[in-house]
Amino acid sequence: MTISLRKRSGRVQTKTWSLACLRGWFLSVVVVMVTAVQVVQAYRFALDLTPVQQRAVLAHAGAARVAHNWALAQVKAIMDQRAAERSYGIADAELTPAIGWTLPALRRGWNAAKEGVAPWWRECSKEAFNTGLDALARGLKAWADSRSGKRAGRPVGFPRFKSRRHTTPSVRFTTGTIRVEPDRKHVVLPRLGRLKLHESARKLARRLDNGTAWIMSATVRRDRTRWHVSFTVEVDRAERTPARPGSTVGVDLGITHLAVLSTGEQVPNPRHLDEAQRRLRILGRRLSRRQGPDRRTGQRPSNRWQRARARLGRAHGRVANLRCDGLHQITTRLTREHGTIVVEDLHVAGMLRNRRLARRVADAGFAELRRQLAYKTEWNGGRLVVADRWYPSSKTCSGCGAVKTKLALSERTYHCSVCGLTLNRDLNAAYNLAALAADYDTAGSGPVAGRGANHKTPLAGLVAVKRQPGAAPPRIRPGPSHRKAGLPNRRSLERTER
Repeated sequence: MTISLRKRSGRVQTKTWSLACLRGWFLSVVVVMVTAVQVVQAYRFALDLTPVQQRAVLAHAGAARVAHNWALAQVKAIMDQRAAERSYGIADAELTPAIGWTLPALRRGWNAAKEGVAPWWRECSKEAFNTGLDALARGLKAWADSRSGKRAGRPVGFPRFKSRRHTTPSVRFTTGTIRVEPDRKHVVLPRLGRLKLHESARKLARRLDNGTAWIMSATVRRDRTRWHVSFTVEVDRAERTPARPGSTVGVDLGITHLAVLSTGEQVPNPRHLDEAQRRLRILGRRLSRRQGPDRRTGQRPSNRWQRARARLGRAHGRVANLRCDGLHQITTRLTREHGTIVVEDLHVAGMLRNRRLARRVADAGFAELRRQLAYKTEWNGGRLVVADRWYPSSKTCSGCGAVKTKLALSERTYHCSVCGLTLNRDLNAAYNLAALAADYDTAGSGPVAGRGANHKTPLAGLVAVKRQPGAAPPRIRPGPSHRKAGLPNRRSLERTER
């Protein structure tokens, strides 16, 4: 039997198979369709660019910055004009027409004005200008959603102009020729041509050859002093199950030990930043002795300052790479082995306000560890349970459930005054986190799925992990109106008697 297959590239390929081969191929396709899950992930590789290629990539990144700044200037000018017209009492229907903040609207405006703004626009790919306009469209939408309450989290500020000196060079390609060469040591990008990789791209090339991955976009970016290319790929990942699906592990994060597991394992904290502090200080002093840039006088940096800055950037990059590699190793091992992982919702921003612990908290990478656990549990078929921020995991006795009112940070050994249990403080917290997984309910009920939290812990007995709606009256802060409605003070009584 002869069958014509049309690939995603548009080419038609004719093949002849027997009925037995077709039957086996059909069954294998059905199995793959049942067990495969489509996810979007990134493959990141370091580049070895020549000086000519570096100038070409910097030109594309500069084109993206020019398009972003031009569009932002247009948006700000029209917003200021409309605000001034409203101050004069002009009706909304008669105001200056506003421009759209979406990517198609910004692109139409740029195409109409690019001849006058950037006469050299033909030297760069259209994707370079699209990169800057897309970043502005996303920033404006995030700012508008944050003001209207549609976006959760911290308030998002209005987009700012990008500086050539302080902006990270980056350009994103979504169309055109984007492929990995057969030697797996080179990639081809639009207008940039053939770029050499510092490492082999065999993992991505295997998926592309097997038809289980499709490249959606490619981003070239300079991180510190190294250029990288990141491929955003749609991947058909086979469904996995952890080695022990019924196993539950509680993970208590800390500074003395990076993680203490309920299995009794203590993962040491490598403290890469502390190890590199001596070299970073030497390189920082060396940089300060060089002739750097000065905006006030227009002084340009010297070549020795540029080289010293590159050395300092490489030293910081090495610390970041070591930290990221260690976090990937521990998160991959946990998600592949255990079916349920329980972690705490730590207030890292508040912990960084402690000047005595800020550097070590930042060096540990708590937020990155939780982020990696979130998507790796989905890839490996596990489950991640996040305990409430106010759950007293360290104050609660894992043996009897008694809760201490106070527990100083210096007390590294937990002593229970009710049952007499004595064990390591972090291990006790890990036990409590592992026990919390039993109360997890995917239907939306139970202590983990509620809202709010009880901030005070009684002397004995477990408290509600999360307060359910209506469990306590709302707290009213004493404002000026409440103080006026209160009892008069002695001076006011004397004034009334007079």
